Amino acid sequence: MTAPFGPARLVNLQLFSRPVALRAVGKGKARAVSCLVVAAGLMLPPGSLLASAPIRVVVTNPLAVPRPNETVAVPSGAATALSTTSLPTLAVVDASTGKPILSQAVDSDGDGKPDTLVFQSSFGPGETKIFLLEPGKRAPYRKEDFRVYGRFVRERFDDFAWENDLVAHRMYGTALETWQQEPLTSSTVDVWCKKTSRLVINDWYMVDDYHRDNGEGADLYSAGKSRGNGGSGIWKDGRLFPSKNFRLSRVLAAGPIRLVFELIYEAWDAAGTRVSEVKRVTLDAGSRFNRFESFYESGGVPLAHAAGLKKAAVASVKTDRPSGTIRTWEALKGDNGNLGLALVVDPSSLSEIVEADGNVLAIGNPSATRPAVHWAGSAWDKGGEIRTVEDWDRAIADFARRVRSPLKIEVITE
Repeated sequence: MTAPFGPARLVNLQLFSRPVALRAVGKGKARAVSCLVVAAGLMLPPGSLLASAPIRVVVTNPLAVPRPNETVAVPSGAATALSTTSLPTLAVVDASTGKPILSQAVDSDGDGKPDTLVFQSSFGPGETKIFLLEPGKRAPYRKEDFRVYGRFVRERFDDFAWENDLVAHRMYGTALETWQQEPLTSSTVDVWCKKTSRLVINDWYMVDDYHRDNGEGADLYSAGKSRGNGGSGIWKDGRLFPSKNFRLSRVLAAGPIRLVFELIYEAWDAAGTRVSEVKRVTLDAGSRFNRFESFYESGGVPLAHAAGLKKAAVASVKTDRPSGTIRTWEALKGDNGNLGLALVVDPSSLSEIVEADGNVLAIGNPSATRPAVHWAGSAWDKGGEIRTVEDWDRAIADFARRVRSPLKIEVITE
């Protein structure tokens, strides 16, 4: 199967999108440009804005609440100087302080060309900030700049593991299906519990003692054959049809701010329909939520995407269809605290919420053309930030509010 490397630009972790007017201002004139703003980013065709230098990016928080560690995404082609070749050389400077800000040129679709410039900043209620984009001045990255990481782990029976400064996950590859000691066929999303901002994946695999908390957290959650924390499948005739383990993987963007990777699943049978999938996963530094985007091939047959959370016997479950959210909160075994999981979907694409095979599932409206998108996140009450289920509910509501009300971004050339 060929991965879906079309012209669409993924420019930020997206849930909802809406048409807005992005104003490109230059040389005494301005014009409105039709585009999409999603979360803290925007989606528009390259070359659509006026070209001249210097370039200013004006970003406004439309909410009356703070937005800490928000990702701002500027696409290549937003000005002549923002070409796919120049994007990796650009330095981002906070205009109010003159201080440089860490940035990353991201190839979101795997075509070998950077298509988005991302950086992060915190915004107060209703605050507007101005950033300068300076060609040819980006400093080399340092190891300590990286707050996201992911890789294929052949030595652990083909896992793909990934993390940021708050959360860590893994999904299962081919070799685990035939492991003699404990074979597992599952396209679930596993959760590792972290209480350090340090990137730990390599160290935990190397020491191979990650099922015990040695001070930084551990693998304390059992996803098994469930959907875990955002696993998905096809919903047909009242049943869930998940894939087997992934067959191939590749990293499209490796940080330091944004991680993007793809997992490829070979065709499986969904009640008589042959389905294959490329799953694209995006995680930003400082975010508890992964964005999952599934590109299905089904020979033109409309498919209903089902994404969900494992429903443990001891879990407290909360669903809210108007906001498109599902939340669980469960006690982990032993003296290991509680783990909260969350799933978020666009309410306009949600058909129903059901329970099946030990999961709570959000069922999407059938489609044969558009990719299926959902978000999933986690929080451990020993991780330091989220202490109670009420804290977790507030964090989920805040996340949904922020993506429904994206930052307003204006690119100005003079």
